[in-house]
Amino acid sequence: MKRNAIIRVLAIGIAAGLAGGVAEVGWISAYAFATGIDAGSVAGGVTDTVGMAALPPVAGGIAIHMTIAAILGMALTAALAPLRLESARRYVVLASALAAVWAINFMIVLPLINPAFVEIVPLSVSFVSKLLFGMAAAASLQFSQRAEPMRVRA
Repeated sequence: MKRNAIIRVLAIGIAAGLAGGVAEVGWISAYAFATGIDAGSVAGGVTDTVGMAALPPVAGGIAIHMTIAAILGMALTAALAPLRLESARRYVVLASALAAVWAINFMIVLPLINPAFVEIVPLSVSFVSKLLFGMAAAASLQFSQRAEPMRVRA
């Protein structure tokens, strides 16, 4: 893969990851509003989980979450680029990939690192959050595929 193609895939991946991250934040915020839980406790749980409890809980948690989302978006985009998925397949594959990410995170990793984080919201709510990440990332990838590649002129 040429350098420009790699940069384009990574940039598209960042956008897809950020779209997914925003979808998750929106979902958790809506859930918190509807149920009366403190959405800041989720963000604070993120800072605790990665060992950065010294950061401001809400701003730090969201910044960490969005950074991880961008990295995940780049990884997924790079992995899926050779498949050239179209339409519904893209959505199914990304939703499935994020379901796998959720299962690994919430069933294996988080219970070992920070069991309290798994308890902040019901598992079904966190699962829907990951599915929404997949849908938003797929929509972002679909949009980027339709967009004309930008040309930089020297």
